[in-house]
Amino acid sequence: MKNKQAQINDILADFDKNNFQQDLINWFKKEQRSLPWRDNQDPYRVWVSEIMLQQTKVDTVIPYFNRFIEKFPTPEKLAEADEQEVLKAWEGLGYYSRARNLQNAIREVVSDYGGKVPEEADELASLKGVGPYTKGAILSIAYDKPEPAVDGNVMRVLSRILHIQDDIAKQSTKKLFEGIIREVISQEDPSSFNQGLMELGALVCTPKSPSCMLCPVQEHCRAYQEGVEQELPVKTKTKKQKKVPYAALLITNEQGEVLVQQRPEQGLLANLWEFPMVPMEDIDREHLPHWFFGEYGMMITPGKAVDKIKHVFSHLIWDLEIIPCTFDKGELDHPRARFVAMDELESYPFPVSHQKIAKHCK
Repeated sequence: MKNKQAQINDILADFDKNNFQQDLINWFKKEQRSLPWRDNQDPYRVWVSEIMLQQTKVDTVIPYFNRFIEKFPTPEKLAEADEQEVLKAWEGLGYYSRARNLQNAIREVVSDYGGKVPEEADELASLKGVGPYTKGAILSIAYDKPEPAVDGNVMRVLSRILHIQDDIAKQSTKKLFEGIIREVISQEDPSSFNQGLMELGALVCTPKSPSCMLCPVQEHCRAYQEGVEQELPVKTKTKKQKKVPYAALLITNEQGEVLVQQRPEQGLLANLWEFPMVPMEDIDREHLPHWFFGEYGMMITPGKAVDKIKHVFSHLIWDLEIIPCTFDKGELDHPRARFVAMDELESYPFPVSHQKIAKHCK
């Protein structure tokens, strides 16, 4: 079996990397979209934008980025902010561990590097939440260093251009593409090169029905020349998502307050707030109309369900049945739960599914 470098050499044999660089960079400089993080490619701004853009569409990110930078314009401002304030600013973007990791890493930048984002690869990679892609994006875009920034977008583009049939779901394939980028990246303008690949994947070399007739590097594309661009990249299917049905409870007391609870510090949606959720399999409907909510030390009376919400994560699906309930008796005994006034709900960071539930409180 060939070693990685020999494989890279074989792939790049007869590939005109200089003209490819020139065609890609010229196109990018003419056709790039006007995006707020491109106005000022300060390392902190680049970092925030790249974290937000993970798993999220550009149009969704733009208003979040503008509000986030307005609220936390410097690393120092983000470092000193309360985590709940940061999560509230991130509310609706999803993948909330991104926000927590970003703030923790920025705190390290402020304490250990005087607020300056490191430009040494090893130092940058040691920060929480900074993987190879984020490291490469910051170093190439903000510091103009010839570092690879390989994500699914870039692998799709290069799979087609170089006709690579390795499974992009495998970590070894990502390493292969990182090695290829190191060989073909522009040494003079790595920022435009990496951004050009990303932009090409977003605008032209799209997952379905790529616009090959508009492609600025069409003459370099082996998949197009062989008519197999639609068959690439090769990617194994992910596992089927697990469905979990829940009752989401809107529990109100005599004062008209509603019960909310903070999720655990670790795991899915950590430290965000939610309305209590009970797995449907744990509900004994024969004992209606009263439920003893043992975890909270209180008795509640459920009403009829008012809505159903489906929320899809990458690995599971929540089917939520929203049930209004009244607090009957007992004493709330839960360290992370509290009754809050309806008009105070907006100050708490909720995941998208529970923002939808909150609308029923009005």
